[in-house]
Amino acid sequence: MKRETVILLHGLARSEKSMWKMARAMGKAGFYVINQGYDSRHHDVASLARHVLPQALHQVKPGHRVHFVTHSLGGILLRQYLKHHPIENLGRVVMLGPPNQGSQVVDKLKKMPGFYHLNGPAGMELGTDGVVTRLGRANFELGVIAGSRSINPVLSMLLPGANDGKVTVASTRLKGMKAHLTLPVSHPFMMRSPQVIAQVIHFLLFGRFDK
Repeated sequence: MKRETVILLHGLARSEKSMWKMARAMGKAGFYVINQGYDSRHHDVASLARHVLPQALHQVKPGHRVHFVTHSLGGILLRQYLKHHPIENLGRVVMLGPPNQGSQVVDKLKKMPGFYHLNGPAGMELGTDGVVTRLGRANFELGVIAGSRSINPVLSMLLPGANDGKVTVASTRLKGMKAHLTLPVSHPFMMRSPQVIAQVIHFLLFGRFDK
């Protein structure tokens, strides 16, 4: 465990503060933790991936195996980066609420006044016909945790089937993933859930969720 690093990537319109509870738990579990912050609302997905991932990887200690835990947009940035750049010593990846197939919320709201201002270029790309359609399957050891509880009934009305208020359970799935788990958590707060955190640690240690 002394040579295992976990890089945390938060979601859209959030900051590294949203991952603090996850970071503390990862540290207690014995991982060296890099909680990478970034400005998610002023650049597109490709630009963010091109700048954010190298910043985080530069902090990895030599010889360390590198794992990732991502929330929402963070998982898309990782997929974008891996499409063009292999990561040496890449370990396991857990994505929380990733819009791997895009979000119907973006499809229906992106033309509304204020959407671009709140979510920026990257937010505009997260629809079902956006950048996610061009990133391909997972060719790394991936576990996905989806949420099935919403605190936003208005947005949930725009989503078909079980969802976390922003992304459907079905949309989180990705070809090539090793494991998928649905938990009764909401999109904005899933990364703070003790149940989610326990499952993330279990997957990073054993390559499977504890069912």
